Amino acid sequence: MVVSCPELRDPGQDAEAARRHERVIAIVTGFCPDVEVVEPGVCAFGVRGPARYYGGEQTLAARITTVVADLGVRSRAGVADGLFAALLAARGRDPVTVIPSSGTARFLAAQPVSVLAGRDLAGQDLVAQDLVALLHRLGLRTLGDFAALPVHDVASRFGHAGERAHRLARGLGSRPLAARPPPADLSVAQEFDPPEPRADPVVFAAKALAERMHDGLAARGLTCVRVQVLATWADGRESSRRWRHDGLLSAVAVADRVRWQLDGWQPAPVDRSESSDHGAEGGVTLLRLAPDQLVRAAGQQLALWGEAVPGDRVARAAMRVQAMLGHEAVLRPVLGGGRNVSDQVTPTPFGDKKEPRLAAGGPWPGRVRGAAPGLVFPAARAAEVTDGSGQVVTVGGRCELSAAPARLALRGEPPRRVTGWAGPWPLHERWWDPAVVRRRARFQLATDDGRAWLAVVQDGRWLVEAGYW
Repeated sequence: MVVSCPELRDPGQDAEAARRHERVIAIVTGFCPDVEVVEPGVCAFGVRGPARYYGGEQTLAARITTVVADLGVRSRAGVADGLFAALLAARGRDPVTVIPSSGTARFLAAQPVSVLAGRDLAGQDLVAQDLVALLHRLGLRTLGDFAALPVHDVASRFGHAGERAHRLARGLGSRPLAARPPPADLSVAQEFDPPEPRADPVVFAAKALAERMHDGLAARGLTCVRVQVLATWADGRESSRRWRHDGLLSAVAVADRVRWQLDGWQPAPVDRSESSDHGAEGGVTLLRLAPDQLVRAAGQQLALWGEAVPGDRVARAAMRVQAMLGHEAVLRPVLGGGRNVSDQVTPTPFGDKKEPRLAAGGPWPGRVRGAAPGLVFPAARAAEVTDGSGQVVTVGGRCELSAAPARLALRGEPPRRVTGWAGPWPLHERWWDPAVVRRRARFQLATDDGRAWLAVVQDGRWLVEAGYW
């Protein structure tokens, strides 16, 4: 069973959400003690035993969502064979969705292949998006279409990522697991003396511990897909949580989960601010990471001349900057969807595995077609577009132009001669809400300096939002 609370998907950015997330996990643990935290706001557990005790899967799921609702948190529960299918079931509209064992394959077959582009593919976001786009071009629109392909053909055509996605589409795990108990104690720990009252040093230590843990696993030909994080405070309290990731946990990913877990215990135990100090009685005295589920290591992708791919070095540098300046000091662009170019890229803290706020695949009627602009300005630049006589070009209520654009002048820059233009593309957004209703007409303008611009007329004013170069 998967229990999903969409409003608590990122407790690392909100201490109150993190505390509510911890209370939700505590509630679910009351029904089944063996709970895996898949990510913030999402947890999973094997339902067979608890369902027999509580009178069935539907009854158990309904009781959990009801108790969670008493906290003021909306939740959905999904029951299916396999974590991937249960995650998809928990995204349904109903509070509880139970997929019978005989219907899991049929349920997955009806899902669009776009569900493979999320974090369900072990954080391989870019690879998954490219794979989904390729499947669409090949006419494979559903998981059923993809699952019908022969396994050996998928492996030879799409590689390891495609083979993993094919297993998910067939209702199997993302990889064949070879779970076994570790031959030795592979856990790593660090003590803090005096106790550490701030979260950032503990998170930075967690990253170093995760690297040591992965090195020990690699020496044995293993890698970790689930890790247990144990934090002990000076006053005797403990926070123990098992975090699961559908794929290999990087050191940065482990450190992020430590941060989320510590945030769930704020404000008393840990405060992220540099100026806060709760004293020894409130600080962390011990942090321990223990690999809880192991698989055989599949190897490492090397760069052209044999050296390791520099992604880990980039991650280490970004994590160090975040430890010094804060979690939001290093951002990365996350592509999403929308009708305006300013809506399609969202800056996200490095290491966060967020889904786009809006689905990139659309459809988005009214979106400007063609290649995406090379530069999107942080704020639209004021401009003036005039005709051959020097009069400002206007757009009427039926999208008729007063005259053809002849010159483009951006504020603070000399005018440019317009050599070509296309448009207008009208857009009337949120017409049902007077507070945010917006009418605009978009144009593409080419100028004599070899540049092209994405301009918009809104409230009688010309603005330039982006440039093509």
